Amino acid sequence: AYERTCRYLAKKSNSVIVSVGYRLAPEHPFPTQFEDCLTATIHFMRTAQDYGVDPSRIIICGDSSGGTLTAAVAQALVNRRDLQKLRAQILIYPFLQCVDFNLPSYQQNEGVPILLKKRTLALGLKYLNKDLSVMEAIFKGSHIPEDLQLKYQKWVSPDYIPHEFKTRGYKPIAINPFSEELYTLFKLVFDPVFSPLLAEDSVISQLPEAFILTCEFDVLRDDGLLYKKRLEDHGIKVTWCHLQEGFHGIVFLALCS
Repeated sequence: AYERTCRYLAKKSNSVIVSVGYRLAPEHPFPTQFEDCLTATIHFMRTAQDYGVDPSRIIICGDSSGGTLTAAVAQALVNRRDLQKLRAQILIYPFLQCVDFNLPSYQQNEGVPILLKKRTLALGLKYLNKDLSVMEAIFKGSHIPEDLQLKYQKWVSPDYIPHEFKTRGYKPIAINPFSEELYTLFKLVFDPVFSPLLAEDSVISQLPEAFILTCEFDVLRDDGLLYKKRLEDHGIKVTWCHLQEGFHGIVFLALCS
């Protein structure tokens, strides 16, 4: 599906593009996809010169769930002393957290195709091979223990979303009582490999320069805005592009049309 997109990017940017054919869920459960991407990235970093690539100019990139994998791979490489540092990371409307599904962008765009709010969580749960019957409880925040709520509030909060993104039908929503059973079943969603926005400051502070693309009519808009803030708070240079009329999937659709 992405071959045409990759060929276009290679031609327009005069770059070598490597597209990782990672194994898919549910046949290959999480975190197989991350492990495949990390393995492929490390292999390419070690053999880049065989492809005529300067090892100091390697950039990793992904859109949507590929943006999740890109962020997770970048984080996994920060403490590798046996490899060159990544030059940059490109995150195109990435999914980055499973803490708050009531951020302004989730409320404003819950019914906007192609990534409906319910579809976002349904895809995530299928990725983990979990029962979809718990979706409503997760939407209401019942899967988060109080101590983690307090910890994650400093990274995932509507308070950090600029005011101009809250003017289109946003209202604060109270979190439902915590369910120990739900947390036990779904605590994997707090793993930074699944939710890169939840990585510790010691990791975030070492990440490479980033390009982040967000779209106004996208439930994942605020994930990108929050990650942008976290990176900038640690002095990481971020180039941000916001498509005011954009929606989820627009880059793929545009380059394949």
